[in-house]
Amino acid sequence: MIAIQKPRVEYQENPLGLDIRNPRISWQLRADERDVRQQAYQIQVAAEPEFGVSLWDSGRVESGESLHIELKGLELASRQRYYYRIQIWDQHNRPTEWSQAAWWEMGLLSPEEWSAEWITAPLACLAEDAEQVPLLRTEFHVDRPVARARIYVTSLGLYELELNGTRVGDAYLTPGWTSYSHRLQYQTYDVTEQLVAGNNAAGAWLGNGWYKGNLGWEQRKHIYGSRTALLMQLHLTYEDGTEQIIGTGPQWKILPGPILMSELYHGETYDARLAQHGFSLPGYDDMQWMAAEILPYAKHILLAQENVPVRAVQELAPAALIRTPAGETVLDLGQNMVGWLRFTVDGTAGQEYQLRHFEVLDQAGNVYTDNLRTARQTVTYIAAGGGRESFQPRFTFQGFRYVQLLGFPDPLDLQDFTGVVLHSDMEPTGTFTCASPLLNQLQHNILWGQKGNFVDVPTDCPQRDERLGWTGDAQMFIRTAAYLMNVAPFFSKWLRDLSADQLEDGGVPYVIPHVLDEKSHSSAAWGDAAVICPWTIYQCYGDKRILEQQYSSMQGWVEYIRRQGNEEYLWNTGNHFGDWLGLDAKGDNLVGATDKSYIATAFYAYSVQLMEKTAKVLGRAEDVQYYSQLHGRVKEAFNQVFIPPAGGAGAAGAATQTACVLALMFGLVEGSAKDRTVARLIELLEASNYHLTTGFVGTPYLTLVLAEAGRYDAAYKLLLQTDYPSWLYQITRGATTIWEHWDGIKEDGSFWSKDMNSFNHYAYGAVGDFLYRCVAGIEQSEEGPGYKQFLIQPHPGGGLASAAAGLESMYGMIRSEWTIASGRIELTAVIPPNTSATVLLPDAFLAEVSETGMAAGQPLEQVPGIHSAEQLAQAVKVTLGSGEYRFEYTLSKYGE
Repeated sequence: MIAIQKPRVEYQENPLGLDIRNPRISWQLRADERDVRQQAYQIQVAAEPEFGVSLWDSGRVESGESLHIELKGLELASRQRYYYRIQIWDQHNRPTEWSQAAWWEMGLLSPEEWSAEWITAPLACLAEDAEQVPLLRTEFHVDRPVARARIYVTSLGLYELELNGTRVGDAYLTPGWTSYSHRLQYQTYDVTEQLVAGNNAAGAWLGNGWYKGNLGWEQRKHIYGSRTALLMQLHLTYEDGTEQIIGTGPQWKILPGPILMSELYHGETYDARLAQHGFSLPGYDDMQWMAAEILPYAKHILLAQENVPVRAVQELAPAALIRTPAGETVLDLGQNMVGWLRFTVDGTAGQEYQLRHFEVLDQAGNVYTDNLRTARQTVTYIAAGGGRESFQPRFTFQGFRYVQLLGFPDPLDLQDFTGVVLHSDMEPTGTFTCASPLLNQLQHNILWGQKGNFVDVPTDCPQRDERLGWTGDAQMFIRTAAYLMNVAPFFSKWLRDLSADQLEDGGVPYVIPHVLDEKSHSSAAWGDAAVICPWTIYQCYGDKRILEQQYSSMQGWVEYIRRQGNEEYLWNTGNHFGDWLGLDAKGDNLVGATDKSYIATAFYAYSVQLMEKTAKVLGRAEDVQYYSQLHGRVKEAFNQVFIPPAGGAGAAGAATQTACVLALMFGLVEGSAKDRTVARLIELLEASNYHLTTGFVGTPYLTLVLAEAGRYDAAYKLLLQTDYPSWLYQITRGATTIWEHWDGIKEDGSFWSKDMNSFNHYAYGAVGDFLYRCVAGIEQSEEGPGYKQFLIQPHPGGGLASAAAGLESMYGMIRSEWTIASGRIELTAVIPPNTSATVLLPDAFLAEVSETGMAAGQPLEQVPGIHSAEQLAQAVKVTLGSGEYRFEYTLSKYGE
């Protein structure tokens, strides 16, 4: 049987509050037979789930496409819900049943629909530089039965909303961080069930957040503005068809609340004695509250939620209670995490409790906070008294494994403490496991690095006074990120901010959103995120629209580069980070030894090459020709300047591991020059006893270029090293996330430095790409973006006896799993319906390969679902339709 599953609109299940005027539909197929392909589809849209009257009908469309189908010609209205269903026909013209009705609901589509007013605390109530968080409230009357109720809300700063005494929604750190001067998200909530007949009340908290609070290491505040504000309107639709709008305005009241200080970096201070219990309930006495002040502020920048919201995704129980040699009381969560601690106390009124969050213990086993720099990461709670009381912060987050407890009396009950993990609530999609516990821990650390640093924007680190959207880190890790989670909405939103903050001349700021000084922009490998990230999202999700959306930004960056060089086809000017933190740096320099102009020109060539591919996808023939010629000239200039001829002396081409890696990864060397570059890379690795010296620029590609060159032996040697410097060294030192420095903690227990030593820094986790693409063998194909076509080509090595990976693609689950025992290999491959795959069986002879679907004496190519099978020099190539397949054969070369 064939059926439709996981219908989605703009990647979301039943999304509430879209403002995309031409939304796209995607779906998966479920089948209990092999080799299922879609031949045609039909989509219907209606105003009711019964589909009595259709608003839009595609009719039967002859197409195998099932991703991002645009509903062209459908006129959409604000605040309306639309139901849709899907039917498909397979390659044998068999129809499925109609899918279950799914829906989406539009938000507010124009600024004119915002009748509410921005409100803020009067300066007489709360000064601009005051730390105290204001509370806001209003009451209203509901005199008729309500059919539905929606709240549309945003803020300058962060908000938390309540209605009739209960929290609205489950998102945190709303409205999220965008380029606030250009783009400000609002959220939509269904509050129908929270209303009551008669009197109702709404309340809100307003925190500083990214808008008003501390950002960056220079102690800057008020980067976007100095006053927090709220904009909210409640739309009531009554059963009699009438409507009412209740919005923020002068009728709202404000009072300083119990949060005395709230900063993303520094934590929160909460005085429970000042709590206004019941302030969001009707009938609350607000006679002492002040009237809200109207704040003139733009509404044309408002847009519906684009990214998935930040949520409390997981909870951790403390692993241990520690008494340090210095006598400190410390909770160990057992995992470097991001979020906060929820706790319960039973103290007297005014009793103060303090929690200091940090990542690692020092060499002696004591509390260590030097690497936080000025970030205090401290939560202070002042008890109300009178019994047990619980607390968790609202407008901050911490990066920590350990929490020092101050003011907590003995004995402590660990059940009174819970670690609450926060991150953007992206759908988990990828898994990896193998026979090596160390590699499994590496996979764990990569995943937790992504969790901790994908808190609405892709940050470099989540703990010190930085936590910024560094572009270089993002582009280095995006391919790995797209395996582990569905990051398409996450990066689509961030890339729109990149476009908004991009300089007029095409330059790209170091961090997005841009909050650094005017000189902080346009480093090679960092600014290239403008091109690399959209292309990667297109490849991983088949999302052509992101290329269309970002095309002018991508063009702007490439043209910026073209205008910079002293020579048109080289990039040999400007300020660059180079191979940041490369271990071949000279002296105390933080930049590796690879020539910066070499790196810049290599990335210039790569971005131009991706622009050529993008233009081809979008059907821009003139641009294809332009970028093709430009790429050829940049590549030629690169070779002339940086790659010495055979037997010639010269610079740079083979000077460092990173130099070799970039030339190979970006296809800048061919023929004998490529052979020499591979040989030189192996020489450099042998000289370092197969330890890397690469930094941020070279590391993500190092094992991949070795694999492409057929040197899996060298790639595995690098991967499995356990002494410094290596990926696994950190694990031998107890790491549970990826570190910023290869030796963040040295072998003697001392630290690399005080001022730049994050223990949750995801960039080097890009090696996950090698685990999934090469060890497990799941590799997408450029010809079939979104894994419409893909490869399964595992490369066993390093003495591993097994590996398994699964990827929930847009089409469904892809799985590759292999096990070696007694010289034989068993490989399981799962291909989702409506896709095809090429499987390369390593070190196989066609006549010896068996598959579970084979009848006795049946040739492999005649097995149901197998389209072809052929013998290659070192493998058997099998092309498959959808289904699950299990191959088995003798693997004679394993272990050689």
